[in-house]
Amino acid sequence: MVHDVIPADATPALPVIRKIRPADLKDALAKGWDDFLVMPTHAVFLCVLYPVAGLILGRAALGYELIPLLYPLAAGFALVGPIAALGLYELSRRRELGLRVSWEHAFDVFYSPSIRAIVVLGLLLLVIFGVWIGVAHSIYIANFGYREPESLPGFLHQVLTTQAGYNLIIVGNLVGFLFAALVLTISVVSFPLLLDRDASAAVAVATSLRAVVKNPMTMALWGLIVAAALLLGSLPFLMGLAVVMPVLGHATWHLYRKVVEPDPAAGHKVHASPPGRRYAADFPANLFPWYRER
Repeated sequence: MVHDVIPADATPALPVIRKIRPADLKDALAKGWDDFLVMPTHAVFLCVLYPVAGLILGRAALGYELIPLLYPLAAGFALVGPIAALGLYELSRRRELGLRVSWEHAFDVFYSPSIRAIVVLGLLLLVIFGVWIGVAHSIYIANFGYREPESLPGFLHQVLTTQAGYNLIIVGNLVGFLFAALVLTISVVSFPLLLDRDASAAVAVATSLRAVVKNPMTMALWGLIVAAALLLGSLPFLMGLAVVMPVLGHATWHLYRKVVEPDPAAGHKVHASPPGRRYAADFPANLFPWYRER
C-alpha cells in the first residue's frame, strides 16, 4: 500500500509539463462543453446527487444545525469536486480514444491500475474538506458564539447587518480561498494523471505542483473560472451544479492533456471491468478490486 503513496523507485521519471496560456483554458472549456452535449444524461446522472449528498453528509456528520454551514458546504464542494469528477474524466478519456461511451463506463475507474493511489488521494481531499468545515464552524463560533440560529432569515440578518457578520464574511472567505488554492495546487491534474497512467499518489501530486509552478497565472485564472462557475451553479439551490460540474469535469480532462506531455510508452489503457455481470451488491467490493482478486 505504501507504494501507492510513495513509489518504490526513489527517483521516478516525472511527466513533462508544458507551458499553457489562457487560450488553452478557453479551448479546454469548449471541449468540455462539447463532451457534455454528447453525453448529457450520463453527466447529469453522475452529478445531480452531488449537492444533495454533500448536504446530507454534512448534516449527518456534524450533528449541528446546518444553517451556519450552508455556505461553507457549498463552497467546500470545490474541495471534493475532483473526486466527484472521476467518472467524467473517464468518459472524456474513452471518447478521446474513440471507444463506446455509456454511463456504466464511468465506473470503470474502479479497475484502473492506479485505483489505490486514487483512493489515497481521494481520502486526502476528504480530510481537507472535513478540516475546512471544522474551521468554518470555528470561525462562526468565534463571531456568534455557540447559539445556533433559529431560522435562515434571522441568520442572514445577523450576517449582513452586524460587525460580527462582516468579520465572518471576510475571514471565512479568506480562509476558504487558502483551502481552495491548496486543493487546486495538489489536484488540478492529479486524478486525470492517475487514470491515464499507472502512477503513485506522490507522483500525481508532484506533477500537479509542478504544473502550477510552471503556469502560475494561467492556473490562477483556471481557479477563478472554476470558483465563478461553481458559484453560479450553486445559486438555484445548488441544482445548477448538475450542468456546471460535468462541464468543468470534462474540461479538466482536456486541460490535463494540454498541461502534461503524453507518455508514448504508456500506450492507451482501457479500464475494462472483468467479464460477467456486475450486481449492486458488489458495489463496496468494486471500490477495492485488489481484494476481490485474492
